[in-house]
Amino acid sequence: MTTQTKEHPITLEPAGGRVRVLFQGKPVVESDRALVMRESVYPPVYYFPREDADMSAFERTEHASYCPHKGDAAYFTLVAGGERAENAVWTYEAPHDGVAEIKEHLAFYPRYVEIVTEG
Repeated sequence: MTTQTKEHPITLEPAGGRVRVLFQGKPVVESDRALVMRESVYPPVYYFPREDADMSAFERTEHASYCPHKGDAAYFTLVAGGERAENAVWTYEAPHDGVAEIKEHLAFYPRYVEIVTEG
C-alpha cells in the first residue's frame, strides 16, 4: 500500500517474517504480521498488531500527538523487570484512510527496545 504526495511519500508493506520486540530482555511482541512503514526521509518503522503483543507490559498514558499524514496518536509506557519507558509506544486508533492498515497497531521508539527480525 502506498500513499503518495510529492513532498511526503508513505509506503506500507508486510515485514516478511517473524519480528520480535524486546524490552529489558523480555519479549513484548512476537509477530508474523508486522508491517514496515517507509515514510519520506525517516527510518523505517515496524507496526505490530495489538493482538500479537503482551499488553500486560503496556500502560496507557495521557500523552497524545498529531501527524498530518497519519492522524492522532495515543501512547503507552512499557513496564517490565521494574523498569519503565515512558511513552515508548504509539498507536493510531483512527488513522487517516491512506494508512488505514496501521489501525490498532503498535510502533516503538527504538531507543527503548530491541527489534529482532527473523527471516
